[in-house]
Amino acid sequence: MQRRRSSKHSKRPLQVHHSNQTDLSAWRKGETVDTEKSAQSHRSVSDQKNDNEQDSLEQALSYFEKIQDRVSLKKSEVLQKHLSTLESIALKRGLPPEGFDVLLNVALSGKLADAVNTRLLKSLIPASTIPESSVVSSVSWFCVSKCSSNIQLLFLRWLITMFDFIDHKEQVHALYGIFFFFLNDEKLCPYICHLLYLLTRKENVKPFRVRRLLDLQSKMGMQPHLQALLSLYKLFCPELVSITLPQKMKTYFKNADGPWKAAISSVRQRNQANSTVPQPLLLGTAQPHSRKRKWNTQLIVPASSANAQNLVVGGKMSRVDSFSANRSFPVEQLRTFPQLLQNIHRLEFPSQMGSVLTNPLLLHYLNCSKDESAYLRLYYWMGQTLQEECTWCVVDNNQYEEEFKGFLETTYKAECFLQEGFPSCEEFLYRSLPLWDGVSCRSQILQLVSWIPLSTFSEMKSQLCDPLAQLFFTSSLYFKCSVLESLKELLQNWLNWHVVQLDSESDSQLSSLNTTLSGLVSGVAELINFVGRISTAALHLEKSHTFLLYFILDFYETVCDIYLKYKLPLLIMPPAGVFYPALLSMDSVNLNQLCYIMYRYRTNLIAAKENEMSKKKIQQFKFSSQTYQEYNQYIIAMVGCLWTSSAFQKDNHPQGICLDDELLKKTGVQEYKNSFNIVYHPALMCYAVDFLQQVWPDDTTFNFNLIKGKKWNWYLRYLYGQGLEGLKLFIESSINRVSKTSQSKPEDEKV
Repeated sequence: MQRRRSSKHSKRPLQVHHSNQTDLSAWRKGETVDTEKSAQSHRSVSDQKNDNEQDSLEQALSYFEKIQDRVSLKKSEVLQKHLSTLESIALKRGLPPEGFDVLLNVALSGKLADAVNTRLLKSLIPASTIPESSVVSSVSWFCVSKCSSNIQLLFLRWLITMFDFIDHKEQVHALYGIFFFFLNDEKLCPYICHLLYLLTRKENVKPFRVRRLLDLQSKMGMQPHLQALLSLYKLFCPELVSITLPQKMKTYFKNADGPWKAAISSVRQRNQANSTVPQPLLLGTAQPHSRKRKWNTQLIVPASSANAQNLVVGGKMSRVDSFSANRSFPVEQLRTFPQLLQNIHRLEFPSQMGSVLTNPLLLHYLNCSKDESAYLRLYYWMGQTLQEECTWCVVDNNQYEEEFKGFLETTYKAECFLQEGFPSCEEFLYRSLPLWDGVSCRSQILQLVSWIPLSTFSEMKSQLCDPLAQLFFTSSLYFKCSVLESLKELLQNWLNWHVVQLDSESDSQLSSLNTTLSGLVSGVAELINFVGRISTAALHLEKSHTFLLYFILDFYETVCDIYLKYKLPLLIMPPAGVFYPALLSMDSVNLNQLCYIMYRYRTNLIAAKENEMSKKKIQQFKFSSQTYQEYNQYIIAMVGCLWTSSAFQKDNHPQGICLDDELLKKTGVQEYKNSFNIVYHPALMCYAVDFLQQVWPDDTTFNFNLIKGKKWNWYLRYLYGQGLEGLKLFIESSINRVSKTSQSKPEDEKV
């Protein structure tokens, strides 16, 4: 796939040729002056310097193209000069596409010493793209073994690193069998497997290749690179690979981009800084190119005109390209949703699987596709990128935190689009959270936490909950609230997944669904209990801060409706360490939240009890009597506080607020029994004062005892009009009022 070239690299860009040999004379004839765009009348000093560098580069490439005999580096000043020129220009701005054919042929032909060939290969930093013809030509030199095994190994590492810079891939794919032949070389085998992993398509999976891999595995043992290729083969053709392979994602391949990683970064940044031409807008985004090969190329789908240029050569279409065009629809030409529907059977995922993350149409296709190899390729790429770019796991990555944030944000948006988390993100979180400081990429990390797939809680406890809890207790109030919000979204995602699965299952599949339902109930219950424990401790540490209490109650707004809204047979009451701080809160928002939560608990528990008593439907899961008992204890406490003014006498919860009358008298508070009803409650007293001012504007004594009888009902309607909907629902559902005009104190209604 052809990428758009930027004109930022020099004032006289080099013309791209697709022939197997670079025509330097044609290249020189094609030089043009780009200063017309900037309308500058005089050439600047930097322009002159660039021209001098370009002339030096042309001379160096011409020298290496014409070299025939072996030349000693120490004895040849000319070689030293041209080699230094190549290195300096490559590290400064990268090499043009025309230079790769010459330099690869020289490096792999064995004409020069290994020291020179090594420096040449390490200088192959692309300014834009690498012609596919150069790669094919270099592979022919690789096969004849004119160079040493060390140079062959370095070439493979370079090819893997630069794989996404190659403008087209079809001819490289045609070399699959040649690369496979080199698996017998024990030294090259890990890198050959890595390259084959990038190239493999379903048609490449053959029985004889599976047998070869199994033979190698029996000789070498369970090597990660062999497991990777076998896993990919098994996804394409499970009937050919009968052995059991590890299901867990792991790092299959060693990092191959060591010599070029820093160079690519510096070239990208320097070219961006020196560019006077705006960057082309791809996929409607104007984000700057990243410093990394993976982000700069794999997160952006190449321009759609690339394949069209390469399909026709001299008015004719090659056999390979013709076969490919008839069989598949290029993703570069995918622009609209109708196109996706019309060609969904002919689509093939791009070699750069990272480009899927930023393309909604490809995400749609990924969501519909049953090609598990695409998921495996994406997970491998994502796992490698997360591992290498993590700013707190890798030394010297702190300066690139903003880029890493952008990548995490892109990943999170893709998860939201697909409505499921990526296993590679889960692995990354489990591996990196124990090392996380809670500051770097905070919002992005917590967003990814919300999409962790449901698994056994014992694994989550040690790898997710314990590291989060340590940071939770030692961090700021804002961090605590952010963690609670993330865990609420995690719970909602699990519950939404359950609802979707439940709706998609047919009656014949319900029995198999029940086997997983118990695991889901257990996992959700453990998560809720974990949040309850850390919430209780956090309220104690933060002295029941109103802001923190809001996020805790927001979490329990989801919990209280699990049975009816999410069709999961589970209800867990909030712990006393959360309930009583909310009941005695000085903020009306928190009190109103609690009233709404208790109203929803009542609705869910009544529905569950009716279903249990119904003979039409046998309940596999039943709520324990302890749940009903705890709910009734809380209701007695709430009604005693807000309505009957008897909370200190009737609250029977072990951790409740029942106090002896003698002790209450010693506080010196007059009418202590009424301290927390809807008139005197600290969260509602401001409403009572405003009510008195409206009803008795001339009375400045603020006599709360006046709010009784009809005035009590007036006051209730006033409270309902202030937006306290939760309080209204709770009173109307949980309190039996004898008469709307009666002054008698009502009783609470138990479940």
